[in-house]
Amino acid sequence: MLTHLLRRYAVPMACLLLAFFACAAAAQSYPGKPVRIVVPFAPGGGVDLTARILAQKLTERVGQSFIVENRTGASGIIGTEFVAKSAPDGYTLLVGSQTTQAVVPAMYGKLNYDTARDFAAVTEIATSPLLIVVHPSLPVKAVKDLIALAKARPGQLTFGAASGGTPHMAGELFKLVAHVDMLFVPYKGEGPAIADAMGGQISMVFSNLPVALPQAQGGRLRALAVTSRQRVSTAPGIPTVAESGLPDYEASTWFGLFAPAATPRDVIGKLNADAVSALNVPEVKERMAGQGLFVVANTPEQFAVFVKTEIPRWAKVVKDAGVKPQ
Repeated sequence: MLTHLLRRYAVPMACLLLAFFACAAAAQSYPGKPVRIVVPFAPGGGVDLTARILAQKLTERVGQSFIVENRTGASGIIGTEFVAKSAPDGYTLLVGSQTTQAVVPAMYGKLNYDTARDFAAVTEIATSPLLIVVHPSLPVKAVKDLIALAKARPGQLTFGAASGGTPHMAGELFKLVAHVDMLFVPYKGEGPAIADAMGGQISMVFSNLPVALPQAQGGRLRALAVTSRQRVSTAPGIPTVAESGLPDYEASTWFGLFAPAATPRDVIGKLNADAVSALNVPEVKERMAGQGLFVVANTPEQFAVFVKTEIPRWAKVVKDAGVKPQ
């Protein structure tokens, strides 16, 4: 009987052991060739900038090339789907954001991938608060003034951004939390929107900090508040929206590193260790901060929990605000 049992389970156990040691060996030798980091948007934006800073430092520290590849189109869907359907071997990664992982799926409905199911979280790279800035002619100097004016002029105040991006969604969230009616004006990008805000064609923008802060400091726009939970070190004198009367409000851009879902855990662990090490280099933190990006560099488990909460959170904003692709 004992001999029979040994024969019966010897082969399966041997296969499991071989698989275990093969995975361990793969993780130890990873990466053994260049790694592709897909950015689903055009060069020059926040996702692209974040990916390139990380890729450069990973290349230096790991001794293998990490190459950024821009696969653009369909509000980030093309590049995101490409990674979701790539081989789960650690050699094709995605730098995504709440736009790609939470907002776009809610806006477009059924896609050929599921951001909750088809990706493994590696690490949250960085977060970037937004700045609410208005044209100087607008008679408001604080968030409470803006809310009062919006309620006095329902549907007349305007804000602009690229449809579906964080600046757009931050505005929609503001409308919902403050219970005000403001008109969204779609733009092809953040640059044209902030130019029209400075020109007085639109009332305000919810803009990424490094884009809006110089305009506020130069007097071309008036800063009301930052959208993060805490004040930011680069603009300590500007209050948060939360401390300005809307305690439940928080909206920041976040950027994270993802791999296809079935990527071996040992490879995810190696990627995380290398990425966290690279991001915690002082010069990287300084370079990120100079672009309005604040390094997070957490564990895969921490990032996965965060993403799990972000997907329904932004899906609810999309639904409640009635946001549609434009």
